[in-house]
Amino acid sequence: MSRAVLDDILRNPMPGWMSGSGPESDVVISSRLRLARNLEGHAFPEAATAAQREAVRRLVAMACAGINQLGGWGRFEFIELDRVSDLDRQVLVEKHLMSPKHASSPEGKGLMVSDDEVFSVMVNEEDHLRIQCLFSGLELSQGWVAATGLDDALEARLDYAFCMRRGYLTACPTNLGTGLRASVMVHIPALVMASLAGGIFTAASKMGMVVRGMYGEGTEALGDIFQLSNQVSLGQAEEEIISNLEGVARQIIEQERRARVAFMRDMREQVEDKVHRSYGILRSARILASDEAMKRWSEVKLGADLDIIRDVDKKALNNLIVTTRPGFVQKRAGKPLSAFERDVERAAMVRDSLGLWKS
Repeated sequence: MSRAVLDDILRNPMPGWMSGSGPESDVVISSRLRLARNLEGHAFPEAATAAQREAVRRLVAMACAGINQLGGWGRFEFIELDRVSDLDRQVLVEKHLMSPKHASSPEGKGLMVSDDEVFSVMVNEEDHLRIQCLFSGLELSQGWVAATGLDDALEARLDYAFCMRRGYLTACPTNLGTGLRASVMVHIPALVMASLAGGIFTAASKMGMVVRGMYGEGTEALGDIFQLSNQVSLGQAEEEIISNLEGVARQIIEQERRARVAFMRDMREQVEDKVHRSYGILRSARILASDEAMKRWSEVKLGADLDIIRDVDKKALNNLIVTTRPGFVQKRAGKPLSAFERDVERAAMVRDSLGLWKS
């Protein structure tokens, strides 16, 4: 792909999944469907030689070109990650187009990305293919239709490893069967403030769900954002996995909304004070660390969702999930920055973002 195309992807602060326009978007930021697939006759990536990983990468790049010729999917770009800088890989992670693990050792790895950033395919992560699609709000059913469509288009060009007894063969046993990992990214500040989130997550785990941080496995929760997903895929149909996750997500949505109502009934002044303090900091701060930016973001988003503040562009507010992260701040500045320089640049970016604060 051309450097210009890659730069467009890296600098675009507004992927469609961050629009805040989807169903239940006051609590659910996005829905993600991910499919793990491997190629018949090829060693799993972590057991493969450099030459074997490169062979898989070439096959997927050819499949990508074939889908582009077919049409109907927009346009996909194929990125060879070992030709991309550390900073650019960090930004791709911050945009949720690939995992931190995929960025950490780029040799022989690739990334296939649609022009609207709804679809991305990690090549040679834990599996040969990790196909994912992202939608705004609670859109698991729509996401499944989209993900399986791209899966079919790739399978028509690639020979998947499949067993009639065990389903799709994967590097990790928990992904055997359908290979489907469905997840929702939820923003639950009221449940966190009420110290109820831990109990809810414990109950969700008993229902076969797992809770992770904002960037998935091994990452921390930022800004009261968590990812909830199914734990296993073997022995369950795709529709069952999606239905179960949607049921748990709707319970969390209901409990978060109840907690918000209770806070506004019993502690309105304290909630309004918290929201307006964070609103003022985002508008006025000259130094803003990334963790504080997400904390203030969480409180302002809560205020916007509760109609405490009304002059916030919610789409632009959602974009702060990406634009305040360390890699994106440096990409915007056009150069590497020290931690302090990033904090200064981040504060200036938030203050000056005309798309965030309506005049």
